[in-house]
Parts: sequence; C-alpha cells; structure tokens
Amino acid sequence: MSILNQKTIAKSIIFNGIGLHTGNKVQLKLIPATPNTGIIFKRVDLLKNNMVFPTFENVSETTLCTTISNSQGTKVSTIEHLMGALYGIGIDNLIVEINSQELPILDGSAKVFVENILSAGIKSSTAPIKLIKINKKVTYTDGVRHISLDQSKVSSEIDFEIKYENKIIQTQRNKINVFNDDLKDIFYSRTFCLYEDVEKLKKVGLGKGGSLENALVVDDDKILNIGGLRNSNEFVNHKILDCMGDLYLSGYRIVGSLTTSQGGHELTNKILRKLFSDNSNFTVIEIKEKTLPYQILDRSDLKSIA
Repeated sequence: MSILNQKTIAKSIIFNGIGLHTGNKVQLKLIPATPNTGIIFKRVDLLKNNMVFPTFENVSETTLCTTISNSQGTKVSTIEHLMGALYGIGIDNLIVEINSQELPILDGSAKVFVENILSAGIKSSTAPIKLIKINKKVTYTDGVRHISLDQSKVSSEIDFEIKYENKIIQTQRNKINVFNDDLKDIFYSRTFCLYEDVEKLKKVGLGKGGSLENALVVDDDKILNIGGLRNSNEFVNHKILDCMGDLYLSGYRIVGSLTTSQGGHELTNKILRKLFSDNSNFTVIEIKEKTLPYQILDRSDLKSIA
C-alpha cells in the first residue's frame, strides 16, 4: 500500500445505534468511494436535497456537537467522532449514508468506528494525496478561550488544554502528533458531562439518547460509570478526538500545529474560517512522490489496536 496515495475502505460497513441528542434509532452505512470523491454524507431517509458535504463553511451549529447543513437546510449532526476516526486513520474518500439526522453515538468514542474500519480493510488508489500546509500563524481569541494554527514542517500537532472547576476533571492538557503517535487513547476516549448538567440538557431538548453506556458522567468527586476512566487523560483526549474531526472539515489533513485552551467545536470552526479567509495563510499541496517521512500518512500501526 502506497503511503502517499488516497485511500478508502475495502468494503461497506453498517452501524446501528441511537443519536446522543435526538435519541432516535439510526443506521449508518460507510461505502467505499473513488479517488477525489472526498467525504460525502447522504440522508437516505430523504428523497431529495439529501447530500451534505462536511466542510467548515457548512457548519451550522456547534452546541455540544458539530452539525453540517446544505443550502436546502438538510442537516447531519454529531459527525465529529466519525470524522476524527477518518482523519486519524487516513481515509480520504467515503460515502456516508444515514437514515436520520444524527449519527449514532455508539459507545461515545471513535472506538467502534476505528475497529470496524480496520477490520473491513483499507483500499489504496493510485491518486496522490493532498495536504493543507499552514504558512503563517492564525489566532482566534474569545475571552479566556483561545486557539491558533501555526507552521509545522512535517507533522499535524494538536496541543489541547481544558479547565474545569470539577474535582475530577480539573485542568488537563495533552499534545499529540496525529501522523506519528499511537492514537488508541484518543480514539477510545468517550464524550463526558457533569451530572448536574444532565437535566439542563434534557430541558433544552438535548441528550435524549445519553446514558452511562455512551458517555462519561462525573458527579462531584466521582465517576458514575462502572470501570471508571479508560485512560488518565480521557477528558482532554476526547476533546482532541473532537478537534481532529472538526479539523477534517478543512477538506484535507493539515500539516501544522494547533494549540488551544478551553477550545471546542465552535473555536475550531472559527479558526478554520479565519485560516481560509486569506489565501496567504495556507497552501494546498499535492504529494506525487515519497518526499515526506513515512509517518505522515502511514497508519498501518493502528491495526494493533483493533
């Protein structure tokens, strides 16, 4: 398998579950796609205007999840875990069929997506990949929250910090290199919330499908889930997973360094909009020969986590 060629999955995969916020039963089908297709979502429960493209410009909502919409108002929500899995594994082309508005939450992480994709296999093409190279630093600040994208020679780095007053979560920070690092802990980290916020979510019509089977719930100084954490940095690692998924709305993987404190779906979308508002901020490069280190796109090591 060439490490610098576009990839898709070797065969179709079906997932069944419920939407975290809608509570609706949903079926999701991943279908192999030809080179230069990109990632496309198709609402098969609708007869027309049912194609939605996961781009930063199509992000219509960022409250507790990422929602994309087309010009006719068709929506697909909670796409970040699947998109994070595709970004980390290195899947360039895919048709995603879904029979409801919201993707299934599964276990609250990208674990099930990753394991099934790797089990199905990855198919390489002869088409060269494209990358987005950051040319100069771009920053967005909102009060105490901030996010930036800066240059990096051959890596895709995410440095993420969260700050909570909760005794369990507190302040956590982790830095990863998407192209080089073992991403198992990132993929396996679950979405989380405070117990005190559960009723608030339901009052505004969110979290209808949430349970201890698909989310970490923290009540003051204890974790309510049997078995506790999957890794010591699970809270911030899940935020990194979300960030990977939201970054993939740039259209390609990014050669650059992202740093954020108290970021999330909204800030990642804001920084992408600012990045692409000026063509001098970035360059789209097509890799036709093996001129970059193998680590950039060779995720064959991920097979060991499935």
